[in-house]
Amino acid sequence: MGKVLVTGSAGFIGFHLVKALLNAGYEVIGIDNINDYYDRSLKTDRLNNIDAFIKDGGLDKNYQFMKIDIADHNALEVLFRDNSIDFVINLAAQAGVRYSLENPRAYVSSNLVGFTNLLECCRHASIKHLIFASSSSVYGMNAKQPFSVTDMTDNPISLYAATKKSNELLAHSYSHLFGLPCSGLRFFTVYGPFGRPDMAYYKFTKAISEGKAIDVYNHGDMKRDFTYVDDVVEGVIRLLGKPPAPQESNVTHAKAPFKVYNIGNNNPVTLRRFIRAIERAVGKKAIENSLPMQAGDVPVTYADIDDLAKVTGFQPSTSIGDGIDEFVRWYKFTNDL
Repeated sequence: MGKVLVTGSAGFIGFHLVKALLNAGYEVIGIDNINDYYDRSLKTDRLNNIDAFIKDGGLDKNYQFMKIDIADHNALEVLFRDNSIDFVINLAAQAGVRYSLENPRAYVSSNLVGFTNLLECCRHASIKHLIFASSSSVYGMNAKQPFSVTDMTDNPISLYAATKKSNELLAHSYSHLFGLPCSGLRFFTVYGPFGRPDMAYYKFTKAISEGKAIDVYNHGDMKRDFTYVDDVVEGVIRLLGKPPAPQESNVTHAKAPFKVYNIGNNNPVTLRRFIRAIERAVGKKAIENSLPMQAGDVPVTYADIDDLAKVTGFQPSTSIGDGIDEFVRWYKFTNDL
């Protein structure tokens, strides 16, 4: 099947992806810097869960984890030198729109410097396919819905979005200059078990469970294309063996083995409806603080996933109700509720 490097493997999506790749028969190297953007114990729990998974499945020879920061180019070069890597899936990044207002240097270090380091290593290692995480945030305040990969994305409204757009530009240049097959995935509001504590659904579930108030921005009228993590992971794995050919570039007329895809649920729902699903799963009513839109946020995200569906057959299948039930079930178990 080949050996896959997953960066950000102790992160939310990376954790789920590592297990799915191992289950599909791939060899996996996971790396993560285990930073303190949120409680490190959750990242440790994910890594422990992977260890238990591989032990139960007898997959020890197919997996190894290393604590490496992609901003450390020397460590990355040693990693690529000492391992025969076929595919790379880059999920390592400083996440969060609002945090980028507080600590912009963290985004430059990980999302720009780190990503460039990774591109250089992939180039010299002749990687068969680099898949990297972009974001729906690159669409900014675009009014047209649903968002299409052919839409203009030149006006990001947050530093986080700007770094993700920069990733697409950097990857395209490496693809054009060096023939590196690259696919960017613009993720749309991914949620599920072991999710990030800074995400709204996690905060809402915690507060509602504890009888505390939640901050509801834009008075609950925002719409998001909430996408369950299992659907996202399936889409990534389906794409792994389908690197783009040079003539398939859908962003510019330059010939490069490069393509960008949306990966979302293709069915946006209001924040209000999402909160109602959490209330039902938790069994308690939310206490709401209704607030205006925050800087850097967008009113609607809605993914046109036709391109990804054509190439991979990707079709999300998890409803909001089922997805939230799975998350709340995990949350209650984790917190002994």
